[in-house]
Amino acid sequence: MLEIPEAVTIASQMGEHLAGRVVAKVEPGNSTHKFAWFSAPPEEYDALLRGRTILGAEPRGGLIEVDLGEYLLLGGDGANLTFLTPEKPLPPKYLLLIRFEDDSKLYMTVQMYGGMWCYGKGAFPEDHYMAGSYSRPSPLSDAFDRDYFERTVYADEILKKSAKAALATEQRIPGLGNGVLQDILFEAGVNPRRKLSTLGEDTREALFRSVKETLGTMAERGGRDTERDLLGNPGGYPVLMDKRSAGKPCPRCGETVAKLAYMGGSVYFCPRCQGE
Repeated sequence: MLEIPEAVTIASQMGEHLAGRVVAKVEPGNSTHKFAWFSAPPEEYDALLRGRTILGAEPRGGLIEVDLGEYLLLGGDGANLTFLTPEKPLPPKYLLLIRFEDDSKLYMTVQMYGGMWCYGKGAFPEDHYMAGSYSRPSPLSDAFDRDYFERTVYADEILKKSAKAALATEQRIPGLGNGVLQDILFEAGVNPRRKLSTLGEDTREALFRSVKETLGTMAERGGRDTERDLLGNPGGYPVLMDKRSAGKPCPRCGETVAKLAYMGGSVYFCPRCQGE
């Protein structure tokens, strides 16, 4: 799933590999997916984008924003965006295909659920569930400082929530989801179920630092090794806490890593380093 490190990585790669390419045709995919979302029927994208030049791309939280002049393409959630040079064949199934004038291609598939929206500049709807990606600072920016973190995460109405609920729900920190959360909490020594109201000053500082530093490291290494970049390659950051680590020794203390179902998903943590 696209989270901050992957959005940063893929947007950068799009600037390198796609900028300057001209859209020759946009085609609906050769398959369908119940949870693939579009802002209009995919067959209408061609009329909007044909002949337009890709100017660049930017990460917006968990979104990737592709600039085509008057229009923006926005990929998010489980949207997998893959670039193919002319000699490489298309996969058996895809949900949207953009052909460029030099015969290179960009196609989209979906992991669980995801979308590729197309809007005129300035027309992104304010009620879109990812609109916070445009109004809130990235943890990788200077604007995301300790003061901002305190105001965002430790407001009175949030203090009763668990660390997972506070950090990875309701788009409080756009692009920070359950995937990256596990290592953030591990590095800070915080159990995913621990209530924020129980955190002391030192732990609050450690959690803030871990948000910035863990996400920064993930982005610097090209995303997590559980996800793929624009060229189809896995990221270079080896995730410490995920389904592969469950039942195995903690990389820090050797205790067995626990897996629990919590808040509609799974959490992974070290009972010794992060407490029960």
